[in-house]
Amino acid sequence: MDKIQIYSIVGSLLFLFFILSLIKKRKLKEEYSILWLFVVSILLMFSVFRPILEIFADLVGIYYAPTALLLFLIIGVVAILIHYSVIISKLSEQNKVLIQEIALLKHKLSEQKK
Repeated sequence: MDKIQIYSIVGSLLFLFFILSLIKKRKLKEEYSILWLFVVSILLMFSVFRPILEIFADLVGIYYAPTALLLFLIIGVVAILIHYSVIISKLSEQNKVLIQEIALLKHKLSEQKK
């Protein structure tokens, strides 16, 4: 086992425990943590089973296989950012609708008082 493989396994496990502790402390909701857990599990799988990582690196055309971990991490983070952007966009639209409904209710209430 190479040093880089040991570092990647330890790093993946630390990342996994960090995500699980955020879930346990209720700082990260379970519904949003699924994508994080998926990324961590793929990183851990590639770290433990080096031949799978080397096959993936060959398919992508990466000469040094552990660099493929970095590529996968970047792809995973971009996927998570896109996922959160979609969620934020939906929440923004819901806030706009809610503000409009509150304004209409305030307007009706002020008309009834008159």
